[in-house]
Parts: sequence; structure tokens; C-alpha cells
Amino acid sequence: MKRRTLLLSGLGGATALLVGWGAMPPRSRVGSASAWALVGGHVALNGWIKIDADSHVILAMNRSEMGQGVHTALAQLVAEELNVPLQQVRLEQAGYQSFYGNVAAIVSSLPLGPRSTEPGQETRPARLSRWLVAKVARELGINLTGGSSSVSDAWEPLRWAAATARQQLLVAASLRWKLPLAELKLEAGVVSHASGPHATLGELAREAAATPPGEVRLKPAAQWQLLGRPAARSDLQAKVNGTARFGIDVRQPGQLFAALRHSPILGGSPGVIPVNALLQMPGVLRVVQLGTLAGSDAAVAVVAQNSWQALRAVQSLDMAWQQRPAGALDTAVIAADLAAKARQAAQSGFVFQSQGDAALALATAPRKVEALYEAPYLAHATMEPMNCTAQVKDGHVTLWVGTQVPGLARAAAARVAGVPEDAVTLHQTYLGGGFGRRLDVDHVAQAVRVAMDTGGVPVQLLWSREEDMTHDFYRPAGAAFLQAGLDAQGQAVAWLAGSAGDAIQPRWMERVLPALAGPIDTPDKTASEGLFDHPYAIPHQRIAHQATRSGVPIGNWRSVGHSHNAFFTESFVDELAHAAGADPLAYRLGLLVGLPRHAAVLKRAAEAAGWGTPLPQGVARGLALHESFGSINAQVMEVSSQDGRPRVLRVVSVLDCGQVVNPGIVAQQLESAVIFGLSAALFGRIDIQGGVVQQRSFPDYPLLTMAQTPRIETHLLPSELPPTGVGEPGVPPVAPALANAWFALTGERLRRLPLSAGK
Repeated sequence: MKRRTLLLSGLGGATALLVGWGAMPPRSRVGSASAWALVGGHVALNGWIKIDADSHVILAMNRSEMGQGVHTALAQLVAEELNVPLQQVRLEQAGYQSFYGNVAAIVSSLPLGPRSTEPGQETRPARLSRWLVAKVARELGINLTGGSSSVSDAWEPLRWAAATARQQLLVAASLRWKLPLAELKLEAGVVSHASGPHATLGELAREAAATPPGEVRLKPAAQWQLLGRPAARSDLQAKVNGTARFGIDVRQPGQLFAALRHSPILGGSPGVIPVNALLQMPGVLRVVQLGTLAGSDAAVAVVAQNSWQALRAVQSLDMAWQQRPAGALDTAVIAADLAAKARQAAQSGFVFQSQGDAALALATAPRKVEALYEAPYLAHATMEPMNCTAQVKDGHVTLWVGTQVPGLARAAAARVAGVPEDAVTLHQTYLGGGFGRRLDVDHVAQAVRVAMDTGGVPVQLLWSREEDMTHDFYRPAGAAFLQAGLDAQGQAVAWLAGSAGDAIQPRWMERVLPALAGPIDTPDKTASEGLFDHPYAIPHQRIAHQATRSGVPIGNWRSVGHSHNAFFTESFVDELAHAAGADPLAYRLGLLVGLPRHAAVLKRAAEAAGWGTPLPQGVARGLALHESFGSINAQVMEVSSQDGRPRVLRVVSVLDCGQVVNPGIVAQQLESAVIFGLSAALFGRIDIQGGVVQQRSFPDYPLLTMAQTPRIETHLLPSELPPTGVGEPGVPPVAPALANAWFALTGERLRRLPLSAGK
């Protein structure tokens, strides 16, 4: 009894500590000036901001630039609060302190729907869970660029950091000139007083660093000069003139080059490697056998004097490859299994959303509608294939790489090389596309392993396009069996959804966070997002998911589960409207009771597209509405038929993403999302036969061409809410809007992606 009492006492103490910790406010993310490595007379004011002698404001950039414009948008936040021209803000790679971590991305992993999180309607459990997860995320400090979270995560910390620095500079000037603080102003990067005294930021920086800021306030929106207005991208000139440095561009003195060839069979392994034959080829210096590193398949790497020699050598490999022990993977078999499991999932799967009695309401409904929807595996197909340059020398690892997770890349390098993480230096480059693929670190681990055999000489590992396509971490295939009951007036009274597919996050964690990944899979919100969190007011609902483990390597793909679940949901809602004999727009609006923002986005899209107005013969419209990453996007498509296939003529896209930092960049992201989404909706699929991926390059995995690209019109709704996601919310509505337009045109309901007529 005494032992049990002591145990309970200990647990009680731990619980008290946990409760006490949870009640405390989150630690400040302004950060300490000690986070900076100061050089050349630079003066740090906090963890985000330092000033150089020429009065440039240097921002610690903790997010990766992969074409989404984040380097410009985050610099705008700082320039606005400091009242300096945007051109005066320079960027420097952030360190690895926890306050640089991405809190917003981790909070968004909570399985919450719009009716519990909508501003003004947020439930107490939703508020509490967000608060606690934000505190945990702040302590974890995982730095990642993904989840359309960069601006939303930076919105408060960066503005507070800049506002604090502004106040320090003003107080320092007040003390120096012995003038009232309220009479000083900071404009165009100069602190001044009406009586004449003035000083640049560089002249005041050292005094400011030693000066407490006093009361700090953010600028009110009415005084904004930069936020909400277009600004030229900071990376534009370098990307136009060719000076921008991507991972593939890295060149170090004496650098060697490596190419690799994975087992063509997913999960397979190489047989006897013809090392001697490879070493006889021109320029070849080393042959390295690579095991399964950070989730990769086994491979053979060849190191040579230049990349062409390395590539030619691995292409010449003539050897037997061993099948995976569990047998060959086949997507046709996987698809059939997913369809069967989806039909069972509503009763046997993990329930993400339940209200009322959906089974009874369905059984007693006057009319029932049901449909099976399917989606294939998809590759990321980034323009820049996977690559990393690594040097292992004197117990230290140096990396040059474009990654979405610099901290996790360092950790992977340290594990492979057997050194502490602080013995790894990572130089971040531009990313030639990410889309979630560079949230993985397999290519980093491989490069470090190869570099361990090059005697301290840096080596660049570059995957060929074929290796990139056939050894991706694919968007999971999925299936959903949807059932609905309609009352006598055609209104939906019951909604049952069962889906099946592999769970991304447990597999990703196993690869990149092995210390945190447990042996038991937990429900993965991304598997059901877009299904369980739809916005429609249906009184009886049950939405469940059956997690599978197909053996196919899977990973995060732009808009993750929303990418296919929105197709399932929005296509099915269109089917309900048709069954009810109702207009698809009016039917949706009738189901959006209590969600005025969603209704406003949908109405604006319909108005801008001319919904209900006559169209030329052979053209029809379709629409879709979807919320993801905190943003609401509606799209209306105009579609015709060309050789029996959909031909998209026009897309109207309306977004509510809270306050807009840079409308030009947001429009670019919406346009790119439409093109990205159409590529997948029309053409995208990965087929596996005998364990071998059949698509090897762009002829097999086509992207939308300029000639096929429709006219894209974007509209941003004004908002006073904090910013939400931009990079991904434009992808999910694409496929259903297209499928719904095709049905309106032809009467053919396409329920399987990609959308090819007759399938």
C-alpha cells in the first residue's frame, strides 16, 4: 500500500506540474539577440532582427523559399513595423533555436472542423486544444516549411519582433537627444525630431541593443503602407538573371559528383554489385552501397569526377535485383482492396466525425444516394530532382541543400555520420519545387553516407529524373464510399462516409523523427481531412477512415488529404443536388447555415463567373467549395469537350485567406494551384506492376502545358482576420469543379481520378 501511495503521489505531482505548465502563457517567440552569430559590426536587437553598419535590417529567415514568395512576404511584415523600405530588409539564414519552429503547422494537425473553429463560433474544447498544442509546438521548435503556414505562423512573432526593435531605436534616440519619446518618429529608416536631430538605424543600433523597449504596440491596420499591397518579389531578379543558387547549382573546391540507382523494385535490394567493372569506367572513383536510409530503398551510388560520368556509370549497371520479402506491389490489387475497405469503413473505421444517428436516418430516408470514389498515387515531380552536397571532414558534416526541414535534415546527417547535431552545418539553398517532397530527408542521408567515403572531399549527390519519379514518397491512393439520405424535399438528412488509404504522418515520422515515432499507429487527421471537416449542415453524420499499410512509400503532397478528399466530397454534394433537382449553387448555399464566410466566398465566385448566365453551345460550368489550411476557396470552371476529354477554358477562383500580406503573391499561388491541380486531375497517376513504377519521366507523367492552361481569374475577399494558408487551398477544389462541369456538359459522372472520359 505504501508503494502505491508513493506512486500516486508522484503522479499527482507530475499532473500538478503539467496543469501548472499548461496554465502559463506560451513563451515569447521574439527570441534573444544571443541567437545571432554577429559579424562585421552587426548589432542584434532580438532573435529575429539585427542592424548592420549601413542601416540594413537583417531578418533571420526561418522558412524555405520554393517559389511561394515567403522570403518577400515575411520581409514585408518586418519592413511594415520598422517603417523601412522593403529593399532595406536583407535575409540571413536562421539558426536552430526553438523559437524559429513552426507552431502554426503543428496546431493545424488537430482534427477540428469549421463549425468548431470558425471565428465567433469557436468551441471551448477547440480553443483549449489549440492553446495546449501551440505550447507544446513552441517547446518542440520543429522548423518546417509546409502546411501553408509560413505567414500565419510569422504573423505575430515577426511583427512583435520588429515593433520591439522599432521601440528600442526610438527610446535610444530619445535618451541620446534628451527629447520626449512621443515627439520622435521613425520613417523611411531614419529616426528624427521636428527640431532637426536625426539618425539612421545603423547609428542608433548599439544604443538600442542596450535599451529596454518599454511599451510595445503593433501598428494599426489603418497605418499600414506595405501590408495588403503588391510588392516585387525579392528573389525575382536572381531567378531571372540566373544568379539564384539552388541545390543543384552548388559548387565547392574539389567537389566530386555522385549518381545513384535504387532497386527498380519498390522495397527491393541489389544483388551482386559489379564494382570492378564500374571502377574501370572513365572518371569513376568510388562505388558505395547504400542501405535503407531515412526511408529510402537500397541503392548503389557511383562517385566520379563529374556528374555525366557518374550518371553514365550507374546507367550501365547490369545486375540482378531482389524482390522485397513481402512480395511485389501492384496498384490494381491495392485499388481493389481500398475500394472494399472503403465500403466497410463507415462501420469499422476510426470515426473522425459523428453526430445524430446517421445509420437510422439513412435507413428511413425516402431517397438514398451512394457512390464510390477513387484516387491514384501521385508523384511530386518537382522541377529540381532530389540532390544534396555533403562534406564529412574532421568530425564535422557540412551540407548544401534545399530542404523544407533544415533541423530534421541536420539530425539525419548526424545520425548517419555518427556525430552530434551541433557538428552539422547546413547551408540552405533555394528549392526547385517542394510540394511536400522536401519534407523528407532520404537524399540528405544518402549524400552524407557517400561523403563518408570520399576522404573529406565534398560530393554532390544528384538523382536522375527517372530515380526521382520511381522512388518518390507518393501521395497515397485512396477510396471513399459515400452514402446520403434525402428527405421528401431533397434535403440531405444523413451522410455516411467511409474512406480507406495509407496514413502519411506515422510513416513520415518513422523516417524523419525516429526518436518520437512509436510502434503504434495513431489516427492520422490528414487521411480524412476534407471529408470529416466539410462545412455542410447535415443533421446526421458519420465519417470514418480505415488506415491501411500498402507498402508503397507515401508522403506529404501539396494539400495532403484535401487533395483527393475534396474531390470525393464536392463531387458527391453535386450528385445530391442533381438527385434533388436543385441548382448546385443554391443547394450548397442551403447547407451552409451558420457559416457566412463560406457562403460569401461561394456567392462571389458564382457572381464573378456569371453563374446562371448563358454559355456558348458545347460549354458548361461546374463549381466546388472547400476549406483547407484555414482558408476558404471556391472555384467555377468552364469546360468543353475536345476529343472526348475535358478541355478547361476558364477558371474563376475566390479565396478568403484572412488578411492578405501581398496580393500579387497570393494571386500567383492561386494560379499555380490551378495548374498543379489540373495536371493531377487530368493526367496524374502512378501505376505499379510487379513492384516497379511504370511512369519514369514527364512523357509518362505529363504536366499541363501552356497551350492547355485556361484563363485563370483570382479574387481575394477582404478580411480583418489573421492570415491563413495560401499555397495549398487552391488545389483541392480543382478536380471536383472540373468533374462537376463535365457532368453538366455530358451527363457523365466521373468518380475516379485522373478524369479521363469513359473511366
